[in-house]
Amino acid sequence: MMGILNHLSTLLLLSLLPPALSHVVENFTDVPDCENFFLEGTTPNLPGILVDGTVKNEGRYKPICQLFNTIYRFATLYDTFNRIPVFSAYTFTGYITGRPDDPWMIEPQLEEEKEGEKNSPEMQKIGGVQYKNQAGNNDYGKLKRKNDNDVNRGHLFPNSHARDLETQKSTFTLTNIVPQDITFNGGSWNDMEGNVRGKLMKDCINNNGKIEAYVVTGAVPSKSNKLNNRVNIPQLLWTAYCCYNKKMNKKKKWMAGAHWGWNKKVKRKTLDQQTLGELEKELNKHHQGKDGPVKVFPKKCPRDP
Repeated sequence: MMGILNHLSTLLLLSLLPPALSHVVENFTDVPDCENFFLEGTTPNLPGILVDGTVKNEGRYKPICQLFNTIYRFATLYDTFNRIPVFSAYTFTGYITGRPDDPWMIEPQLEEEKEGEKNSPEMQKIGGVQYKNQAGNNDYGKLKRKNDNDVNRGHLFPNSHARDLETQKSTFTLTNIVPQDITFNGGSWNDMEGNVRGKLMKDCINNNGKIEAYVVTGAVPSKSNKLNNRVNIPQLLWTAYCCYNKKMNKKKKWMAGAHWGWNKKVKRKTLDQQTLGELEKELNKHHQGKDGPVKVFPKKCPRDP
């Protein structure tokens, strides 16, 4: 009986949410709690994809306000053609250790609705089916590239950067995942995530004395390399952060850093921190168009050391 009552309470709560508060939205600004994952509410500028907060190809790219257990956890721009995220954005406010052993999830609202039914705005456990507009477990069942190098599920918003268990669980949606070379994911990229986490814990302190940083992590798709002939295996992964640091001098209170690496079999090596300006210069090679240049963060985030 208690389980039924809890289920009914959840349905009632979701029914009271305004229409704009669905998982898949037209603009991230439609949902204030989702807009807050971006510094000053400003989304990245990616020519041909997302410009001045507006999605350029609404049939292909879908803004997702990632909703888990009635709370928005992070934001994702999803490419339904390549079936991988363009980026995930989140605020870092601390972390917990461990890794939840929970099933993978998908975004119901990316799929067509059955007649007379509404797809849930909440993440949903994966069924044993192939999804039209996103990756599913069937795609990751045979984790092999054409050249037989192993790939696995690579988080954009890593569970190791999550502040609590529920947020950790929410990162295990395939809309936050790309096929990542197993040596890169478990080696250089994993080391970088740990190093960045330590730096954010140490240096990103706001005026209230609390840890706070804005992070955007993305993937540049390859031209033709696919998993299961459906899911693009990106050629490049990148991440950047920007935060206020009250310990810095009065003239320069904001700091930023970036990392990127090629998604291929490599020996374990350090991904040295680069400047935000260097990352944007690199991304301009891959995202070109009249709506450029690439801007990951607003102007207040320093492009140079």
